[in-house]
Amino acid sequence: MPEEIAEQIELWNGRVVWPRRGPSEHQTFTNLMWSALRRCAQTDLPDRPERCWRVTTETNVFLGKSGKSDFLTPDFLIHRCLDQPYQDLRAADTLLVGEVLSPSNTQSDIEAKKGRYAGAGIPWYWEVTLERENSAIAIVHAYALETTHGQLPPGVHPLYPANYLLTGKWTPKDSDAIAIDFPFPIHIPWSELEF
Repeated sequence: MPEEIAEQIELWNGRVVWPRRGPSEHQTFTNLMWSALRRCAQTDLPDRPERCWRVTTETNVFLGKSGKSDFLTPDFLIHRCLDQPYQDLRAADTLLVGEVLSPSNTQSDIEAKKGRYAGAGIPWYWEVTLERENSAIAIVHAYALETTHGQLPPGVHPLYPANYLLTGKWTPKDSDAIAIDFPFPIHIPWSELEF
């Protein structure tokens, strides 16, 4: 597939999906999240030299162990450093994926993407919801992957083998910063996410 087409699509089980591109605020807040998470990853590195994290934006994450017919392109992500440059990024290498949600995102699209990330085994999923009236972040949700399920009645089985559970929620009105210790210590003052 030509590169100029491949960079504009996602493949869902071999089916081409043309994701909507959000308004300019979408890219701005994606870049601000990238910058803040990158700073946190670099701060963690000297304390744990055995770790190597890379933070990037809009990079294809291939969901299978091999092949290229199933991938998503999160707005921002954190992955382990790869052995060589220009390797395909697999879900197994990915620690955190994040989506910046603008008013044009539908709930069904959001849930479908979240379910696919969970099914691929990506440990952390973040949603950054933008305000509708102002160029600002309204709320950030952090979800952790859950691969076991609670006690269910006999004969009842979960529809999906993995799902995300909400583990963090921050708004500029309720907190000074986004702060969580996983997948490494993250502390992002709201001032870093303003423009």
